[in-house]
Formats: sequence, structure tokens, C-alpha cells
Amino acid sequence: MSSKDLHIEHRGVISIVRLTRPAKRNAISDELILAIRDAFMNLPDSTRAAVLTGEGEHFCAGLDLSEIKERDASAGMHHSRMWHAALEEVQFGRVPVVAALHGAVVGGGLELAAAAHIRVADDTTFYALPEGSRGIFVGGGGSVRIPRLIGEARMADMMFTGRVYNAQDGERLGFAQYLVPHGQSFDKAVALAERVATNAPLTNYALMHALPRIAEQPADQGYLTEALISAIAQSDQEAKTRVRDFLEGRAAKVKKA
Repeated sequence: MSSKDLHIEHRGVISIVRLTRPAKRNAISDELILAIRDAFMNLPDSTRAAVLTGEGEHFCAGLDLSEIKERDASAGMHHSRMWHAALEEVQFGRVPVVAALHGAVVGGGLELAAAAHIRVADDTTFYALPEGSRGIFVGGGGSVRIPRLIGEARMADMMFTGRVYNAQDGERLGFAQYLVPHGQSFDKAVALAERVATNAPLTNYALMHALPRIAEQPADQGYLTEALISAIAQSDQEAKTRVRDFLEGRAAKVKKA
């Protein structure tokens, strides 16, 4: 499934999905967004978590603007919907996704990162949404996902003014949950993916598919959805085994970090 713009590697229960257009700062072409969609749609059954990263000095500098100059409104709408379908496979696919960020996480690259469930940045990472200065608007789901990370007002400011956030401020605001030294985001992302892969698959699925939807529901609906998902999860045989192991002293207790 690997292509010239996307490389896929399987390491036991972890799959590595790597953007491989370093000469273009991993800018996302139509071919690449479709490859991303196909990669996450077709992960092997053995995969329990995935790591998303970029080759070279940058995670992803966004949409390949050379491909949009001749589009009319209809083509632009369908192109945006193509991105939506692809990033839905990242966020609402079968396994949790950990993004390893470095260098540019800009425009469509930030939209892609926002579709991951955990984001690890190193101290070279910077975030921007330059669409405002280009005369365009986000089209890859960014207007939905990014405000959920940092709020609508901060996103609007980034697009109005061209504001760029560095790695430290980005972690503080919520772009990334982890910040590590230069060159260490990939190794940290792999370690986190390996940890996530040890969870019960049904629990991970609930975190991916139920939790974000509960967060958008009115409280009374959210409570009911939570109760239903909780009942389903605890009825799973793997959950019963894990609880029994804890009660009988075979599972580690939570300790202070």
C-alpha cells in the first residue's frame, strides 16, 4: 500500500504511516490525501494503534496550493468533501492514532494533526493557519476540529492575523498533549502507541467514537450514551478478565507519577 508520497510500515501491533514528500515539506496533494484515506481504511487486523508522522524537517506544511488555482466553486466543494472523508478515516477509523509532530504543522497539516487522538510535538514544531492571507478558507475539517482544541476565538485570530504559535505555546494551548526535545517526537509517539495498544480494543473504540460525540451532546443525552457504552464495555469478556486480574492481585495498581 505504500506509494511515493506515503510509506506504511507495520511493527507488530503498531502501524507507522509516514508522509514522504520532504522536498515539498510534505504538502498534501490530491494523490496523497487519497493515499492517507486508503491507508487508514486498510490497516491490517493485527494493528492496534497507529503513528502518523512526516519525513524530513517538517510534519506537513498543508495543502499543495499548486493544485487549486484552476478550481471552480463546485470542484472546490467536492475537493473539501474528499478531505473530510479521508480525515474521518483517521479520527473515526478502527484504531487510535498518535501524531508525531515536528517543524511545520501548518494549514492542512494542522487539520490532519487535529484528526489524530494524541499529538506529540518536539521543540521545532510551529503551528499556523495562513489560509486568510491566501484568500481561502480551511477545507479539511479544521473549522470543526481546531476550535475543539484551542477555541474558536484563537483559531479566528490565527486566520485573521497570520499568527504563528511555537511548540511551547502550542502545547500550552492544546495543539499537542506532549512536548519533547528536538528529534524525539517520533520515538515518544511510538512508545505511546505501544501503550495504547495494550488497552482493551472495545475501550479504545469507545474513546475514539463515543467520547467526542458525548462531548457534543446535551448533558441528559450524554449521560444516557455514557451509560450504554459503559454497559457494553464492561460486558466484554476481555474487560471481565482484566477486572478479575486486578481483584486477584495480578494487575498493577495506579501509582503517583
